[in-house]
Amino acid sequence: MQLRMKRSVLASEDVDAGGELATQVIAVASGKGGVGKTNVVANLAVSLSKAGKRVLLLDADLGLGNLDVLLGLVPRHTIEDVLVGTHTLAEIMLKGPAGINVLPASSGVPRLTSLSESQQLMIQEQLADLAAEMDVLLIDTGAGISPNVTFFASSADETMVIISPEPTSLTDAYALIKVLARQYRERRFKVLVNQAKSPREAAEVFGKLDVAVDRFLHVSVELVGAIPDDDYVHMAVMQQKAVSDMFPESPAAQAFKRLAQQVTQWPKPGLPKSSVQLVWQRSATHAGS
Repeated sequence: MQLRMKRSVLASEDVDAGGELATQVIAVASGKGGVGKTNVVANLAVSLSKAGKRVLLLDADLGLGNLDVLLGLVPRHTIEDVLVGTHTLAEIMLKGPAGINVLPASSGVPRLTSLSESQQLMIQEQLADLAAEMDVLLIDTGAGISPNVTFFASSADETMVIISPEPTSLTDAYALIKVLARQYRERRFKVLVNQAKSPREAAEVFGKLDVAVDRFLHVSVELVGAIPDDDYVHMAVMQQKAVSDMFPESPAAQAFKRLAQQVTQWPKPGLPKSSVQLVWQRSATHAGS
Protein backbone atom coordinates (compact mmCIF):
# COMPACT_ATOMS: atom_id res chain seq x y z
CA MET A 1 0.00 0.00 0.00
CA GLN A 2 1.26 3.45 -0.87
CA LEU A 3 1.97 5.77 2.04
CA ARG A 4 -0.48 8.63 2.30
CA MET A 5 1.60 11.74 2.96
CA LYS A 6 -0.52 14.18 4.97
CA ARG A 7 2.11 16.78 5.89
CA SER A 8 3.52 19.30 3.46
CA VAL A 9 7.10 18.87 2.33
CA LEU A 10 9.78 21.07 3.84
CA ALA A 11 9.19 24.68 2.98
CA SER A 12 12.20 26.65 1.83
CA GLU A 13 12.26 28.68 5.04
CA ASP A 14 12.73 25.44 6.99
CA VAL A 15 16.10 24.82 5.36
CA ASP A 16 18.98 27.17 6.06
CA ALA A 17 21.35 28.63 3.52
CA GLY A 18 23.68 25.66 3.83
CA GLY A 19 20.91 23.21 2.97
CA GLU A 20 20.52 21.90 6.53
CA LEU A 21 17.37 21.33 8.49
CA ALA A 22 16.71 24.36 10.68
CA THR A 23 15.39 21.92 13.28
CA GLN A 24 17.90 20.85 15.92
CA VAL A 25 18.31 17.07 15.59
CA ILE A 26 19.80 15.24 18.58
CA ALA A 27 20.24 11.48 18.89
CA VAL A 28 20.51 10.12 22.42
CA ALA A 29 22.35 6.81 22.65
CA SER A 30 24.05 4.53 25.15
CA GLY A 31 26.40 1.61 24.91
CA LYS A 32 24.27 -0.52 27.20
CA GLY A 33 20.82 -0.65 28.72
CA GLY A 34 20.09 0.28 32.31
CA VAL A 35 21.70 3.73 32.28
CA GLY A 36 18.38 5.58 32.14
CA LYS A 37 18.69 6.75 28.52
CA THR A 38 14.98 6.76 27.73
CA ASN A 39 14.22 8.56 30.98
CA VAL A 40 16.79 11.20 30.05
CA VAL A 41 15.21 11.68 26.63
CA ALA A 42 11.68 11.98 28.05
CA ASN A 43 12.67 14.52 30.67
CA LEU A 44 14.84 16.55 28.33
CA ALA A 45 11.89 16.72 25.92
CA VAL A 46 9.55 17.93 28.68
CA SER A 47 12.10 20.50 29.87
CA LEU A 48 12.64 21.80 26.34
CA SER A 49 8.89 22.10 25.82
CA LYS A 50 8.52 24.03 29.08
CA ALA A 51 11.23 26.36 27.78
CA GLY A 52 8.99 27.18 24.83
CA LYS A 53 10.41 24.79 22.24
CA ARG A 54 8.32 22.68 19.88
CA VAL A 55 9.63 19.18 20.49
CA LEU A 56 9.27 15.98 18.50
CA LEU A 57 10.38 12.78 20.19
CA LEU A 58 11.09 9.64 18.15
CA ASP A 59 11.30 6.29 19.89
CA ALA A 60 13.90 4.72 17.60
CA ASP A 61 14.24 1.54 19.66
CA LEU A 62 11.95 0.13 17.00
CA GLY A 63 11.69 -3.47 18.18
CA LEU A 64 11.71 -2.85 21.93
CA GLY A 65 10.16 0.57 22.33
CA ASN A 66 9.03 1.64 25.80
CA LEU A 67 8.95 5.43 25.65
CA ASP A 68 5.15 5.39 25.52
CA VAL A 69 5.02 3.24 28.67
CA LEU A 70 7.37 5.58 30.50
CA LEU A 71 5.14 8.55 29.65
CA GLY A 72 1.86 6.78 30.38
CA LEU A 73 0.73 6.89 26.74
CA VAL A 74 -1.35 4.22 25.01
CA PRO A 75 -0.70 4.34 21.24
CA ARG A 76 -3.19 2.83 18.83
CA HIS A 77 -0.57 2.68 16.09
CA THR A 78 3.23 2.62 16.02
CA ILE A 79 6.13 2.89 13.61
CA GLU A 80 5.48 -0.74 12.69
CA ASP A 81 2.27 0.47 10.98
CA VAL A 82 4.27 3.09 9.12
CA LEU A 83 6.76 0.54 7.84
CA VAL A 84 4.03 -1.77 6.53
CA GLY A 85 2.42 1.16 4.74
CA THR A 86 -0.91 1.52 6.52
CA HIS A 87 -0.13 4.80 8.30
CA THR A 88 2.23 7.75 8.13
CA LEU A 89 4.35 9.14 10.94
CA ALA A 90 1.97 12.10 11.14
CA GLU A 91 -0.94 9.72 11.74
CA ILE A 92 0.71 7.85 14.63
CA MET A 93 2.00 10.96 16.44
CA LEU A 94 0.76 11.39 20.03
CA LYS A 95 0.64 14.35 22.39
CA GLY A 96 2.62 13.79 25.54
CA PRO A 97 3.19 15.72 28.76
CA ALA A 98 3.94 19.45 28.46
CA GLY A 99 2.79 19.31 24.84
CA ILE A 100 5.63 17.21 23.47
CA ASN A 101 4.96 15.21 20.30
CA VAL A 102 5.78 11.50 20.45
CA LEU A 103 6.30 8.93 17.70
CA PRO A 104 5.89 5.54 19.45
CA ALA A 105 7.75 2.37 18.51
CA SER A 106 6.64 -1.24 18.64
CA SER A 107 7.66 -3.69 21.33
CA GLY A 108 8.58 -7.31 20.81
CA VAL A 109 9.00 -7.06 17.02
CA PRO A 110 12.46 -8.50 16.21
CA ARG A 111 12.26 -7.80 12.46
CA LEU A 112 12.34 -4.06 13.12
CA THR A 113 15.71 -4.12 14.85
CA SER A 114 17.49 -3.72 11.51
CA LEU A 115 15.80 -1.52 8.91
CA SER A 116 16.41 -2.01 5.22
CA GLU A 117 17.73 0.88 3.15
CA SER A 118 14.28 1.52 1.69
CA GLN A 119 12.76 1.57 5.19
CA GLN A 120 15.45 3.97 6.38
CA LEU A 121 14.67 6.28 3.47
CA MET A 122 10.94 6.11 4.16
CA ILE A 123 11.39 7.04 7.82
CA GLN A 124 13.93 9.72 6.95
CA GLU A 125 11.71 11.45 4.41
CA GLN A 126 8.60 11.47 6.60
CA LEU A 127 10.61 12.51 9.63
CA ALA A 128 12.01 15.46 7.69
CA ASP A 129 8.45 16.59 6.96
CA LEU A 130 7.43 16.49 10.62
CA ALA A 131 10.70 17.91 11.91
CA ALA A 132 10.25 20.98 9.72
CA GLU A 133 7.46 22.08 12.04
CA MET A 134 9.50 21.57 15.22
CA ASP A 135 12.37 23.32 16.96
CA VAL A 136 13.98 20.15 18.30
CA LEU A 137 13.87 16.52 17.20
CA LEU A 138 15.07 14.10 19.88
CA ILE A 139 15.82 10.55 18.76
CA ASP A 140 15.84 7.91 21.48
CA THR A 141 17.96 5.18 19.91
CA GLY A 142 18.18 1.65 21.19
CA ALA A 143 21.06 0.63 23.41
CA GLY A 144 24.17 -0.94 21.91
CA ILE A 145 25.62 -0.85 18.40
CA SER A 146 22.87 -2.33 16.21
CA PRO A 147 22.45 -1.01 12.63
CA ASN A 148 19.40 1.01 13.69
CA VAL A 149 21.35 2.68 16.50
CA THR A 150 24.27 3.65 14.29
CA PHE A 151 21.96 4.85 11.49
CA PHE A 152 19.91 7.18 13.70
CA ALA A 153 22.92 8.38 15.68
CA SER A 154 24.89 9.25 12.58
CA SER A 155 21.87 11.01 11.03
CA ALA A 156 21.61 13.63 13.78
CA ASP A 157 23.33 16.99 14.21
CA GLU A 158 24.58 15.83 17.58
CA THR A 159 24.97 12.46 19.27
CA MET A 160 24.62 12.57 23.05
CA VAL A 161 25.96 9.44 24.74
CA ILE A 162 24.52 8.58 28.15
CA ILE A 163 26.84 6.95 30.66
CA SER A 164 26.53 6.01 34.32
CA PRO A 165 29.10 5.35 37.04
CA GLU A 166 28.98 1.58 36.36
CA PRO A 167 32.24 0.33 34.78
CA THR A 168 30.32 -1.64 32.13
CA SER A 169 28.62 1.57 31.05
CA LEU A 170 31.98 3.13 30.21
CA THR A 171 33.19 0.05 28.34
CA ASP A 172 30.08 -0.14 26.22
CA ALA A 173 29.94 3.64 25.61
CA TYR A 174 33.52 3.45 24.35
CA ALA A 175 32.51 0.62 22.00
CA LEU A 176 29.62 2.70 20.62
CA ILE A 177 31.83 5.74 20.05
CA LYS A 178 34.43 3.51 18.40
CA VAL A 179 31.92 2.12 15.90
CA LEU A 180 30.49 5.55 15.06
CA ALA A 181 33.98 7.01 14.70
CA ARG A 182 35.49 4.29 12.55
CA GLN A 183 32.53 3.20 10.45
CA TYR A 184 30.67 6.51 10.10
CA ARG A 185 33.57 8.95 10.59
CA GLU A 186 31.91 10.80 13.44
CA ARG A 187 34.36 13.14 15.14
CA ARG A 188 32.41 14.73 18.00
CA PHE A 189 30.18 13.47 20.79
CA LYS A 190 28.31 15.01 23.68
CA VAL A 191 28.38 12.99 26.92
CA LEU A 192 25.90 13.12 29.81
CA VAL A 193 26.52 11.33 33.10
CA ASN A 194 23.30 9.94 34.55
CA GLN A 195 22.64 8.62 38.07
CA ALA A 196 25.64 10.47 39.47
CA LYS A 197 25.94 10.63 43.26
CA SER A 198 27.89 13.89 43.13
CA PRO A 199 29.42 16.35 40.64
CA ARG A 200 32.82 14.96 41.56
CA GLU A 201 31.78 11.42 40.68
CA ALA A 202 30.36 12.64 37.37
CA ALA A 203 33.64 14.39 36.51
CA GLU A 204 35.66 11.29 37.42
CA VAL A 205 33.44 9.01 35.34
CA PHE A 206 33.64 11.27 32.31
CA GLY A 207 37.39 11.66 32.79
CA LYS A 208 37.94 7.92 32.41
CA LEU A 209 36.02 7.86 29.14
CA ASP A 210 37.74 11.00 27.89
CA VAL A 211 41.22 9.55 28.45
CA ALA A 212 40.41 6.31 26.60
CA VAL A 213 38.72 8.06 23.67
CA ASP A 214 41.50 10.62 23.29
CA ARG A 215 44.22 7.97 23.44
CA PHE A 216 42.79 5.39 21.06
CA LEU A 217 40.10 7.03 18.91
CA HIS A 218 41.23 10.65 18.58
CA VAL A 219 37.72 12.10 18.55
CA SER A 220 36.16 14.88 20.61
CA VAL A 221 33.97 14.14 23.63
CA GLU A 222 32.37 16.95 25.60
CA LEU A 223 30.77 16.65 29.04
CA VAL A 224 27.43 18.48 28.83
CA GLY A 225 26.18 17.79 32.32
CA ALA A 226 25.19 15.29 34.98
CA ILE A 227 21.83 14.11 36.30
CA PRO A 228 21.91 13.24 40.01
CA ASP A 229 20.81 9.89 41.39
CA ASP A 230 17.47 11.11 42.70
CA ASP A 231 14.70 9.13 44.44
CA TYR A 232 12.14 11.42 42.84
CA VAL A 233 13.08 9.96 39.45
CA HIS A 234 12.14 6.47 40.62
CA MET A 235 8.90 7.76 42.13
CA ALA A 236 7.95 9.42 38.85
CA VAL A 237 8.80 6.31 36.82
CA MET A 238 6.50 4.21 39.00
CA GLN A 239 3.69 6.67 38.18
CA GLN A 240 4.59 6.61 34.46
CA LYS A 241 5.43 10.31 34.60
CA ALA A 242 8.42 12.45 33.73
CA VAL A 243 10.10 13.74 36.88
CA SER A 244 10.41 17.15 35.18
CA ASP A 245 6.62 17.24 34.99
CA MET A 246 5.65 15.53 38.25
CA PHE A 247 8.35 16.90 40.56
CA PRO A 248 9.69 20.04 38.83
CA GLU A 249 11.60 21.24 41.91
CA SER A 250 13.44 17.96 42.47
CA PRO A 251 17.23 17.86 41.99
CA ALA A 252 16.95 15.75 38.84
CA ALA A 253 14.26 17.98 37.31
CA GLN A 254 16.39 21.04 37.94
CA ALA A 255 19.35 19.32 36.28
CA PHE A 256 17.20 18.53 33.25
CA LYS A 257 16.11 22.17 33.15
CA ARG A 258 19.75 23.29 33.05
CA LEU A 259 20.51 20.71 30.37
CA ALA A 260 17.61 21.97 28.25
CA GLN A 261 18.86 25.54 28.56
CA GLN A 262 22.29 24.41 27.43
CA VAL A 263 20.92 22.38 24.50
CA THR A 264 19.11 25.39 23.08
CA GLN A 265 22.44 27.21 22.94
CA TRP A 266 24.36 24.52 21.06
CA PRO A 267 25.55 26.04 17.77
CA LYS A 268 24.45 24.50 14.50
CA PRO A 269 27.41 22.50 13.14
CA GLY A 270 28.83 23.97 9.96
CA LEU A 271 29.57 20.62 8.32
CA PRO A 272 27.83 17.21 8.39
CA LYS A 273 29.40 14.99 11.05
CA SER A 274 28.92 11.71 9.18
CA SER A 275 28.23 10.28 5.74
CA VAL A 276 24.67 9.39 6.78
CA GLN A 277 23.93 12.93 7.94
CA LEU A 278 25.08 14.24 4.58
CA VAL A 279 22.35 12.13 2.94
CA TRP A 280 19.83 13.51 5.49
CA GLN A 281 20.79 17.07 4.59
CA ARG A 282 20.55 16.39 0.87
CA SER A 283 17.11 14.87 1.43
CA ALA A 284 16.00 18.00 3.30
CA THR A 285 17.33 20.22 0.55
CA HIS A 286 15.54 18.19 -2.11
CA ALA A 287 12.28 18.36 -0.15
CA GLY A 288 12.59 22.11 0.14
CA SER A 289 13.20 22.67 -3.57
